[in-house]
Amino acid sequence: MDRLTSMAVFVAAVEEGSLSRAARRFGLSASMAGKHVSAIEADLNIRLMQRSTRQISLTEVGRAYYSRCKRILEEVDDANREASDAQQTARGVLRITAPVTFGAMHLGGVLARYLDQHPAVAVEVVLNDRYVDLLGEGIDVAIRIGRLLDSDLVARRLAPCRMVFCASPDFLKRHGTPRNAEDLRRAPRLAFSEAVSAGDWTLTDPSGQPHLIDGPVCMSANNTQMLLAVALAGAGVAYGPTFVFGERIAAGDLIALLPDHRTSDLAIHAVYPTARNIPLKARRFIDHLIGSFGGEPPWDLPPATPVGSVA
Repeated sequence: MDRLTSMAVFVAAVEEGSLSRAARRFGLSASMAGKHVSAIEADLNIRLMQRSTRQISLTEVGRAYYSRCKRILEEVDDANREASDAQQTARGVLRITAPVTFGAMHLGGVLARYLDQHPAVAVEVVLNDRYVDLLGEGIDVAIRIGRLLDSDLVARRLAPCRMVFCASPDFLKRHGTPRNAEDLRRAPRLAFSEAVSAGDWTLTDPSGQPHLIDGPVCMSANNTQMLLAVALAGAGVAYGPTFVFGERIAAGDLIALLPDHRTSDLAIHAVYPTARNIPLKARRFIDHLIGSFGGEPPWDLPPATPVGSVA
């Protein structure tokens, strides 16, 4: 008997709770389903399950074998689907949601290249900083930043989300460059008002001591692009993700502060409802995102020429 088919019957029997129900899944008789399982047991010289006409129970070896077989069958399905996808055209409407600033700053070029490669796909983008119910709102792929909540959704990591303290050269000339956490506490601060922990700026010094930078702020906003503009104008110290501030730091328009201190590292993920039967248009887009942002993201690349520090 074909071993892969026998493995599929065995996995189905475990999932269905009986050989007869597994047999119906494959259009077999119950006795033939039993023969498939018996063939594996005979080849391996082990007992995988105790079975009666009404129920089955796995042996310890059977439980381990079931887990391995399930993974193997899923990989075979994925390989078959990828081979089939290579001959197919992605088409239909792809609905995407992403945080406002990240989407506005970094998805434009990515989407343009995706649309060029997949002209039969139309894209609808919803930029929103609130939590979106993917199934309830018909979203194919969401980009989410930060720690993910436990859920039944599938997540693929796209890139790190590094946090940075920064200020303009003009601001540092007027106020001095912070050398430690206490200096940072005394500086005018520009804060994102809708962070998970609003105003909670943390960093760890070279000795491993954590510091909370708290107290009043001179300005807060619910959009980090607004904070970027105010920081560039020299109004204060901003704290936020390098996907917002990194390119202006690399250009020398902003200066990263306390580079010997460590800040929180979060992550950027592509999130989608299920790993099984994901539409080709969504699978191709997720692969495209990984290709665009994977490894070292463009906003974290070093400048072509070193940027001098400001005293």
